[in-house]
Amino acid sequence: MPMSNSNWRAILLLGVLTTGVVIGHWMAGSFSISQRANATIEPRVATTRDALNVEEQQRISLYKSLSPSVVFISTLAARSDIFGNIVDEVPAGTGSGFVWDKEGHIVTNYHVVLPGLRRGANGIEVSARVTLSDQSTFDATLVGTAPNQDLAVLKINLPATSLSAVPLGTSNDLQVGQSVMAIGNPFGLDQTLTTGVISALGRRIMSLAELPIEDVIQTDAAINPGNSGGPLLDSAGRLIGVNTAIASRANQSAGISFAVPVDTVNRIVPQLIAKGEVRRPITGISIANERLNAMITGQLGVQGVIIRSVDPRGPAASAQMFPIVVDDRFRITDSGDIIIEVDGRKIVTNNDFHGAILRYDPDTTIKFKLWRNGKTREVEIKLQAAPSSSRN
Repeated sequence: MPMSNSNWRAILLLGVLTTGVVIGHWMAGSFSISQRANATIEPRVATTRDALNVEEQQRISLYKSLSPSVVFISTLAARSDIFGNIVDEVPAGTGSGFVWDKEGHIVTNYHVVLPGLRRGANGIEVSARVTLSDQSTFDATLVGTAPNQDLAVLKINLPATSLSAVPLGTSNDLQVGQSVMAIGNPFGLDQTLTTGVISALGRRIMSLAELPIEDVIQTDAAINPGNSGGPLLDSAGRLIGVNTAIASRANQSAGISFAVPVDTVNRIVPQLIAKGEVRRPITGISIANERLNAMITGQLGVQGVIIRSVDPRGPAASAQMFPIVVDDRFRITDSGDIIIEVDGRKIVTNNDFHGAILRYDPDTTIKFKLWRNGKTREVEIKLQAAPSSSRN
């Protein structure tokens, strides 16, 4: 349908207005560019600051001195063809670690090397590599593992002059509120420093062997995947723990992380270096499962763990410790002992008992407080060394 004269006039007016707007923008832009071309633009002058505060200076100094002692660990599995020729290597696990001594021993978590160990169990040769802070990488050999404490020791061959061991501290005198630092490789970001405080002491976490690790340190220092096996340090730069686990639903830092205390580390690592394994203590008794224990102690109105059997050749038998015998209806047919304390530590659950025993080395003499028929008594036993398949 043909347009009227009024429609044509409206279109021409719109075109003129649009053209004017475009030209106006172009001119404004040209004018702005011209102005910028003629203006003198100088960088802003930085504000001076005073010297770093004492705490910052100390932290920087400690990081510079300690970071060379922290390493990145990767376990590799070598795949072979049918003729036994190695065709490639695949990553099996990664984590952190630190130099223990001038002989080249590296401490890390058992769960850091475990993926490689599992691959090795399937007929694949396993190796580990340790990368130092200067990015030099060395093949490492596995010296020993302690699954019950989630610890492992590797070894690299380097001159003593090239190695700097982390200074050793203590964990039995730590206090909530102390400052801590962690150095490790979260998400593969090597030599990362995070800081925080000790949030709690005396925590308990379960090892991969499903036995408790006692007196664990809780901290709010950011610990993420890749930090495992790295050092937790106090404000003097001393090792106080090995970062091991986090409490998080997202598998990343939520401000709650845990470290195996250095007193435990210092007891376990020398055994791994000397023998490749830990001499675990046993008492010569077995205890009831949680269900039966709850039923019997509930009947008797006492808290503790009941003895179910006593090895006649073990230390408990020498101390005149006796088991409680029950029939198929869980009725007591022969009175025996209930363990209520071990060396002053209250025993309520099976984990309490296992944790208390695993604090000691074989040949250590410890005290048991026992309950039987409403009366308590104390006995001493000398712990023995257990085969690796035994618990307590």
